[in-house]
Formats: sequence, structure tokens, C-alpha cells
Amino acid sequence: MHYTNQWGRMVGMPTVTDQLRRAVERCGQTRYAISKATGIPASVLSRFVAGGRGLRSENIDKLCAHLGLILTTKPGKAGGKNEMASIGWEGKRARILFRDSAGKQQTLRLGECRKSEAEAARVAIGHLLIAKRHGSVPHPDAVRWLTGVDDVIYSRVSALGLCQPRAGATTVTLGELLDRFDAVVAVKPSTRYKYRQVADSLRVFLGADTPLASITSAHADNWRKSIAEPKANPDDMSKPTKALARATVAKRVVIAKGVFRKAVRWGLIPSNPFADLRAGSQSNPDRAFYVSAETTRAILAACPDDQWRTIVALSRFAGLRCPSEIVALRWGDVNWERARLTVRSPKTAGHEGHAVRVVPIAPELRSILQDLFDAAEVGVESVVPRLRAPSMNLRTQFERIIAKAGVKPWPRLFHNMRASCATDWVERFPAHVVAGWLGHSPMIAAQHYLQTRDAHFDLAAGIGGAATNPATHTLPSDDTGEQAEATNPENPADLVGCGVGCDALEDKAMPPEGLEPSTR
Repeated sequence: MHYTNQWGRMVGMPTVTDQLRRAVERCGQTRYAISKATGIPASVLSRFVAGGRGLRSENIDKLCAHLGLILTTKPGKAGGKNEMASIGWEGKRARILFRDSAGKQQTLRLGECRKSEAEAARVAIGHLLIAKRHGSVPHPDAVRWLTGVDDVIYSRVSALGLCQPRAGATTVTLGELLDRFDAVVAVKPSTRYKYRQVADSLRVFLGADTPLASITSAHADNWRKSIAEPKANPDDMSKPTKALARATVAKRVVIAKGVFRKAVRWGLIPSNPFADLRAGSQSNPDRAFYVSAETTRAILAACPDDQWRTIVALSRFAGLRCPSEIVALRWGDVNWERARLTVRSPKTAGHEGHAVRVVPIAPELRSILQDLFDAAEVGVESVVPRLRAPSMNLRTQFERIIAKAGVKPWPRLFHNMRASCATDWVERFPAHVVAGWLGHSPMIAAQHYLQTRDAHFDLAAGIGGAATNPATHTLPSDDTGEQAEATNPENPADLVGCGVGCDALEDKAMPPEGLEPSTR
């Protein structure tokens, strides 16, 4: 504990009582004068100065106010009713901690600042606390400090009830931030739709007219809790809507953190109240599904034409994103001689060096592509022209094909075919090579694509004659139980891997993660 005089000088004394006794002795005023000014009985003051009983907390406040002292300490125990200010640090970010007249701890966040600036703020807040309690005019140092701070800090002090709102100050609201963010962010339409979902939930929960500077980390925690809970169903209030998946909640938290990170960058707020909000994993293992070779054969047989067979084959055997990467595929992108496809990805086009990638053409895919090429009309460049039709309802038609094949639909139809391709490839080729073929990093592959199959357990346990060293063998296919030959490019028996020899690709590090949701 220590007290600070009106010039901010800290007086180092062993205890508060010793400090106050020394201050009373040096002030040059009689006990009677001090008693008359503070309302503390002269006899109580005399006993205190003589080393007798200490003073009650309210008398200490009165004495400090009269002598121009600020009593400060670290936050006291719960229930204590005092107005003691202290400085807390989070890295380079400072905050002023104090308890109001009701004993509730309050925090004033200053953002990044120097120690001298934080100390000046602490002294000024102490003056304002004393002035508020006694209904007096704030100390001139506090007035000068308030005059010099920006609108953000001033509005926070005002929100704590320590000063009046600044005349003519412009307050940036949450709604204004969200509108500005939507206007400047450059993302694909599907991503913008997800951003607007987050913006709508922030508006509903926090209020569009809420001053940005008043939003705290507690608001962020409560918002996250609200989006993870089931909502009331407007059509049937007795049946709440289904809660969002954990991965969806995590994605929305990441977006919200990015929005407020922009606000800090634009100078609208000094710190991000969502910065420490835990997002969680964006992967959802409950919706993972391995599309086996037998299932793929049945679906290919049920496809109505070559274009649909190509859509399925490109998703399952080349790992292309459907529809964005398949719709962009041209016949000029097919290198028949080297068995390679040049893939243009709209999703990763914003990352330097990742707009285009090259993937191998597996034997299973090559025969299907060849049939489609032979039947293609002269002059048609698009590999799958059907996907360019505005009326194309890809998912609905694919579900009908799956039903015709007698197969039960699985979650995330096209994503899990791409994930199944990734799972097959990574069992035969180095992870960094597979990541280059699929257009994402090995870490993203492990989080969102690679799956554990029953065959992995059988291989580890040596069931069915499997070798004890899985690193040197491929897994048996799901329907035949026979091992695929990893080194035989002419083996089309099992629908696993690319089945062709491929040169090593030039590996480049993925760019640092930004606001755009992860695409790798």
C-alpha cells in the first residue's frame, strides 16, 4: 500500500497508518482545523497521530481528500467498500482497477501505453473517484488528463460515471462498424453470407446502437454462449430450434474476432474485447464419412450420363472442390500425356501462389474423362457444361442418384468425397505432396479431411494377414480385402490413390492466416 500526493509522487512508508500520521504531522494544520474540515472528531485524530487506534475507512477517505492524497492498492477482497485504484498489465496493454462506492470492481482499459501514461491515468482516476464521493470539483490534474485523452478513453470514463459525456463527441456504434466492415471486406459471395450471419447475431444480441467503446470481454463471452444455445422456434415455441454445431460456433467466433480486430486497426477502439474469446475447433468429426470404393462404384453405375460420372470421379479420385473447381475446369487443363490436371481454385485464389495447382489423373478418373471427351461437342471448352446452368440444383440431383444406387446419403456429400480421396492419398504418398495436390496445408488436412477407418485398426492388430509395419504398406480396400499395389501404376483394381507416377511438386509455405476463414 502507498499514497500519492497531488503531483503523483509516491511516498514509500511501511503502512497506510504510518503514511497518514506522517502526512498529518507535516501538513502544518492543527488537529482542530483538520477536524472541522473533515468531520473527524479531534479526539480521534489525536489518538491516531499518537499511535493509538487506526481510522475507519470512511475517515481515511475524508483525511486523504483533505490532504490531497490518493490511497491506492491492488484490488481488495470481495465486499470491501473502497475506491482504491491500481494498474494492471496484459502485455503492453494497461488497465486501471478500482472499486466504486458500491464495492463493485470496475475496470478502465487504456490499451497499449507507457508506464508513465498508465500512472498518470491512475492518479487522475483517483482524483475523479474522490470528487465523485464528496461531490466536489475534480482536481486540476484530473481535468487536464480528461481534456487530453481521446474520445474512446473519455467515453469509457464517462460510462463509468466519473465524468460527464464530452460535448460534441461522435460515438461509433456497433452497427456502424459492421456496415463499414461489410463495405470494405473483399471476399467471395458465400463467405460474405457467413460474415453477415455473424453481423446479424451481433446486432441482435448487443444492439446496433451500442457504443463500440462500451463493449467488453464479458459481452463477448455472453454472445458466444448465446449462439451456442438452441433458439426459440417462432412456428412452435414449445420446440426450440436445433443448436448450432460446435464447428459452426467456432467459425462465427473467428469471424467476430476478425471484425473487432479491424476496429482496432482502424483506431475505433484501443483493444479487441473478443481477442481472448476461445473459438474451439472448426472441424466436426461427427459429420465425417469415408466414401468407400464399393459405394463409389455403385454411385457411378447409377449416374445418368458421363457428365455426372465425371463430377463424382473428380470429387472422389482427384479431390476437387465441387462445384467451384469443377465448373472452372477446361479441356485445355487436361494433360493426357503426363496424366495431370491443372486446377484453378476460386477459394484459394486470394492467397499468393495458390490460385492454381496440378493434380494427378488416376486410372479410374482417366477412363471416365476419356469417355466424356469423346462425346463432347466440337468447340466446347468446359469439361462439365451442366454446372454452368443457372437452374442446376447439384445437391438435390446427387441425392436422387445416391438413392437410385441404393446407398444411404452421408453428411456433407461432396466434401466427404474429397476427404475420402485425401485419406486414400495420404496412406500412399508423403503428406506434403498430398497437401499440394489438394490445395491446403498438412495441418488443415489433419483437422478437416483425414479420417480413421476400421482398416487402420485391422492393420495395426495384424488382422487378416496385414503386415506389422503399416508405413510400408497400403490398406486393403473396403470391399475386396486385397492390398493395393502402391508401386504399380497399372493396377486399377482398387479405387485408392492416384495410380500414376507423379513428379515431386514445388512446395511453398501457405500464407499467414488472416481474416478469411481457413481454406487449406
